[in-house]
Amino acid sequence: MDTLFDPASRDQLLARIERLQQDSPRAWGKMDVAQALAHCALGIEAATGDARLSRPLPARLIGPFFKQWMLGPKPFSRNSPTHPQLVMTTPKDFEREKARLVGSVRKFHAAGPASAARFEHAFVGKLTGEEWGRMQHKHLDHHLRQFGV
Repeated sequence: MDTLFDPASRDQLLARIERLQQDSPRAWGKMDVAQALAHCALGIEAATGDARLSRPLPARLIGPFFKQWMLGPKPFSRNSPTHPQLVMTTPKDFEREKARLVGSVRKFHAAGPASAARFEHAFVGKLTGEEWGRMQHKHLDHHLRQFGV
């Protein structure tokens, strides 16, 4: 399965991010492309320690049951629920958020699996570094497909 720690997979995702345009139409969801970029960057920043997401009690109770589904080969479904802190409703600057996401992807990749394994996922809890790499790849792919790239 693809992982953001694989250089070829990382480069492929970065090329897709570069193809995004400020007016890229969404195929589903409520976020515009700049908001989706901010959403993805914040998710990766949680895996580098640059952001802290709360882990509410319901997530602690049911999150681990969803871990294998979230890490499995099936793409995330459209309009999947998200962590409240990852919901973007305010306007975002497209170029700024694009640069932020690219920087976050590069930092996550460079830090490696051992670094990512130090941080808990806000929904499913403890992940190995490799699981973080697969989860981040799958999440980015989901939102890049949302905007047709």
